[in-house]
Amino acid sequence: MFLSLVSRGAGGWSPQVTDRHPWLQLDLRDRIEVTAVATQGRYGSSDWVSGYLLLFSDTGRAWKQYRQEDGVGRFVGNVNADGVVHHKLSHSIRGRFLRFVPLDWNPSGWVGLRVEVYGCAYKSDVADFDGRSSLLYRFNQKSMSTVKDVISLRFKSRQAEGVLLHGEGQRGNYITLELHRARLALYLNLDDTRLRFSSGRVAVTLSSLLDDQHWHSVLIERFNKQVNLTVDTHTQHFRTKGEGDSLEVDYELSFGGIPLPGKPGTFLRKNFHGCMENLYYNGINIIDLAKRRKPQIYSGNVTFSCSEPQLVSTTFLSSSSSFLSLPATLSASGGFAVRFQFRTWNPDGLLLSTRLALEPQRLELQISNSRLRLTHHMSAQQKEEVSTGEGQQVNDGLWHSASLSSRGLQVTMTLDNEPSSTMELGDHMEAGDSLYFGGCPSLNVSGCENPTLAFQGCMRLFSINSQPMDLNLVHQGRLGDYKELQFDTCGIHDRCLPNFCEHGGQCSQSWSCFYCDCSGTGYTGATCHNSIYEASCEAYRLTGSSSGYFSIDPDGSGPLAPTLVYCNMTENKVWTVVTHNSTDPVRVQGSTLQKPYIMKFNYSASPEQLLALVSGSEQCQQEVMYSCRKSRLFNTRDGSPLSWWVDQGGERRTYWGGFLPGVQQCSCSLEENCMDMNYFCNCDADTDSWSNDTGVLSYKEHLPVSEIVIGDTNRTGSEALYRIGPLRCYGDKSVWNAASFYQESSYLHFPTLQAELSADISFYFKTSAPSGVFLENVGLKDFIRVELSSPFAVTFSFDVGNGPVVLAIKSHVPLNDRQWHYVRAERSVKEASLQVDQLPLRFLEAPSEGHLRLRLNSQLFVGGTAARQRGFLGCIRTLTVNGVTFSLEERAKMTPGVSAGCPGHCSGSSSLCHNSGRCIEKNSGYVCDCSQSAYGGPSCKEEVSVSFNRESSVTYTFQEPFSVMQNRSFQASSVYRGNSRAGENMAFIFMTTQSPAMLLTVSTFSQQYIAVILARNGRDTSRIIKVGFNPLNSRACSVVHILMSLISTFLVVYIVDTMDEEVMQAGSKGFIGCLSSVQFNHMAPLKAALLNRASSLVSVRGHLVESNCGALADSTIFHSQSGEESRIGRGPLRNASQSNYAVIGGVVSAVVFISLCVVAVMTRFLYQHRQARRDASIKEKEHRTNLETAYRREAAYRAEPAYRTEFHLHDSHSSTLNDNREYYI
Repeated sequence: MFLSLVSRGAGGWSPQVTDRHPWLQLDLRDRIEVTAVATQGRYGSSDWVSGYLLLFSDTGRAWKQYRQEDGVGRFVGNVNADGVVHHKLSHSIRGRFLRFVPLDWNPSGWVGLRVEVYGCAYKSDVADFDGRSSLLYRFNQKSMSTVKDVISLRFKSRQAEGVLLHGEGQRGNYITLELHRARLALYLNLDDTRLRFSSGRVAVTLSSLLDDQHWHSVLIERFNKQVNLTVDTHTQHFRTKGEGDSLEVDYELSFGGIPLPGKPGTFLRKNFHGCMENLYYNGINIIDLAKRRKPQIYSGNVTFSCSEPQLVSTTFLSSSSSFLSLPATLSASGGFAVRFQFRTWNPDGLLLSTRLALEPQRLELQISNSRLRLTHHMSAQQKEEVSTGEGQQVNDGLWHSASLSSRGLQVTMTLDNEPSSTMELGDHMEAGDSLYFGGCPSLNVSGCENPTLAFQGCMRLFSINSQPMDLNLVHQGRLGDYKELQFDTCGIHDRCLPNFCEHGGQCSQSWSCFYCDCSGTGYTGATCHNSIYEASCEAYRLTGSSSGYFSIDPDGSGPLAPTLVYCNMTENKVWTVVTHNSTDPVRVQGSTLQKPYIMKFNYSASPEQLLALVSGSEQCQQEVMYSCRKSRLFNTRDGSPLSWWVDQGGERRTYWGGFLPGVQQCSCSLEENCMDMNYFCNCDADTDSWSNDTGVLSYKEHLPVSEIVIGDTNRTGSEALYRIGPLRCYGDKSVWNAASFYQESSYLHFPTLQAELSADISFYFKTSAPSGVFLENVGLKDFIRVELSSPFAVTFSFDVGNGPVVLAIKSHVPLNDRQWHYVRAERSVKEASLQVDQLPLRFLEAPSEGHLRLRLNSQLFVGGTAARQRGFLGCIRTLTVNGVTFSLEERAKMTPGVSAGCPGHCSGSSSLCHNSGRCIEKNSGYVCDCSQSAYGGPSCKEEVSVSFNRESSVTYTFQEPFSVMQNRSFQASSVYRGNSRAGENMAFIFMTTQSPAMLLTVSTFSQQYIAVILARNGRDTSRIIKVGFNPLNSRACSVVHILMSLISTFLVVYIVDTMDEEVMQAGSKGFIGCLSSVQFNHMAPLKAALLNRASSLVSVRGHLVESNCGALADSTIFHSQSGEESRIGRGPLRNASQSNYAVIGGVVSAVVFISLCVVAVMTRFLYQHRQARRDASIKEKEHRTNLETAYRREAAYRAEPAYRTEFHLHDSHSSTLNDNREYYI
């Protein structure tokens, strides 16, 4: 059926020009299920509506705004008077009244409208619950046990609390559906436990704002333990806990309340107050049975028509200009009393302001920092305040009741049913002529001023001196005054439903937008989309990091959490090491094939994380040490396995270290050196002496080892000894996965992007072409595209239904210079951003009211477009979308005009330039740009070293303020944006015989500093490195110091409390020794001092001489990473490999990772060395000779160490450092 307002071809509706807020209301005579609407302009005129809101109601008084699938409330209207614009509703409307509210119209005409409504008749069985009533459905047998349940109903509630459904069994099963704080909570227990209403019950909650007096639908579907809970359009899937699969309910189900057995009219919980319709339990129409007075139904005080309360709300739309003015009626008893209800999400806003009879005094009731505050302004400088308690937050979206009353010399403020707050006055109080609710007029009338913001939210039930206020009269202009209000509806909207914060981010909201708290998630950005960690150890190496523990996130912004691994960065390869729970050698005896020994390995990463790590690595391996005595791996008669291991997929594997999958042999067979050539494994010789079948498993699709089973150690003298080493992988297949495009009409195509709500796209490119499209994906109307729009600009554009959005970054140097350039584009429901190399980020916030979903339906085109125009010519590598790396090389192998890989010296994974040096292509080769490295030379491998005496120092001044840590993922929300994390990376090599000594300081104009000093232990002659910090936010973290010392083969880091005196003492001593390869973030101050002494940024004191002490340190350096990996991989066999730790003399390389609070945004940084306080001067040549002589003497007798020290200082405000602690690294 359809309903048309006017016949086709004539007429139309047009309001009076003087109407301030026109709307067109339809009465459908009965409740109708509306599925679509259509609009036209007024016939034969220039009047039409180009945008409108659609509201619906059962009563014509309380209205609700219809929102489309993305939460968009605005409907697109007409562009002329005759065209028809049709909108099919994504979810139908069930109601009697419709209201069309014009928002925009033809600027050259006026509002004109013809409408059609499409739908069908709607019938339902309705029951009304008054808060003291309930329906009881009694079973035909004593108990009802079900493995499958389907319960459906629709309800509208007048309050935020109330039981909708309850059933329980004597064995402890129960099901309860109730409203709690206007959210729906489902309690379901299939265990034989009696938790009932104790604190041990766990609820699944869904939806919010369900006390809005409008209909909401509920569907519960259960099969065994699997449950689907649907409220309106939102569904949550969950699995019940416990062992049971059936729900056993005794005697009856109750609806609307939980009656106490044997006591009619007494209930255990607060009853539901409102209406239900179409209530079905496993196909049984409960309300229909009650209406027909069937004996299995008991209906206590339930009526079968829905009463409609006259609770009419009004919405304050603007945080700057909304207000409602009502006259202050006279009170017979003197004083005044005001009462009203409100709901909001905003933490601040003016609720009520009134001038007092004694000018210039006035009273203000406002929300301040989420609490209710009453302020008595006695003069411009004098005021008195009272507030509600800390726990009484009122910006939770719930209805709250506020009252203000005066009697005698007191004024009382009351919130809900909480104890009142009283303020003493110096005189009797009488209100002025008007009371201003929600805000003040723009002109300062009657002394009303908005303290911060006007109120944004809903209000209702206004009462002044016990007289209720009729807002219809206000709307008609017959009472008071108003501005920026919407009557007869509460427009509050939950922007955290659904929750768009990813990776466990906590959602909070204001009236107009939502915010995500990403603390502790490992992710950042407006929606916690971007990982703060690199994807692999290889990526950390490319940032200049050295060996140590790192958190990696193999799938980036994907669903997997980060995991902690050890990165062993050798000269040729970067190894990722993942340990497990059994690293010690294990001796096995007494096992048989019927009762085998079984060990399951729990790794420091989850199976999903391990799979992502292994699949993204070039190669993986795992050492299996297996020693045996009269313990066979295979049965010598039939070859059946007696021992085996289980791979990552749970499959049994019978090949052992060094051999190929599928063959029951060991490495000695492959190498043809088995002790008995009649067998394929040494252990199968079954000798009384110890044998060894140790080897390395290297078929990465089977790794890591998840379980080992040993079954032949039950004979006399039979035993086995095994150890499974850590998982070790190297390489990152995504880093150099590249394709070359050499035809403009060529492209690679991939499946459609899955990027409805969020997408991050990153890649590297190099080209000599002036323009070209990197990638494109389109839908019917929506699209997303990244392109090189000119030799100097990269453009990111998309459309999600709100019109095209374009972000562009322009470079001051050409981007088509045949060098690699990095591009990262991100789009979320909150914002869009574009990053190119190290150029400033561009971002744009998304509209608070608009379409959210990017709807694409074509293939993703890389390197071109579907139209085969504006194709890209050049190389693209490391293309990653939402944490998934695309295999460009595989697609390129089968695509004409595209080749796998990318030609050029700098295109491979080999490290041509070291220590953060950048490889730059040349026509006849390449050069290394070492400007960002502390090293020099053709390959950025030559250390830059300087010898210091007491009077010499170098000060480096940073040219401009900059973030102390490269922020790869920007949190671009400009409102409610907290201080972003900050961190610092420092690295240097030093050699000295002096202690204490000042090595390095960093300070700012705001008295912040970082100091690295060398101090004596106090107990012996060993040295301790101390790092001191004085952060800006002293409330968040205190001054923390790190002490580093060498004990045996372990590096010990101490954290202590105070060090200011030691810093001053070390500064007075200065430094006598050698510093080499000093790196601070991306700056190399020592190198700059040598190469650019004339620069205004460099200040040198004393005699500064370049030295070779860095090379001298390298000649005896002990690489701790090999020892570290040995400790991780072979720690249990330490007695068998003590030679790996024997090199103690010489120079020790140490890597320290320290998490502590630093500053979010720092101003100017200064590299400043403390001026020497002693006047003694030592000639540089004598000093260097004495230094090297002392160094050799110490190396020969006491192994005086020179340290390669690297500090990574990151924000960790969630941790507190107290007392003395030790960290073994």
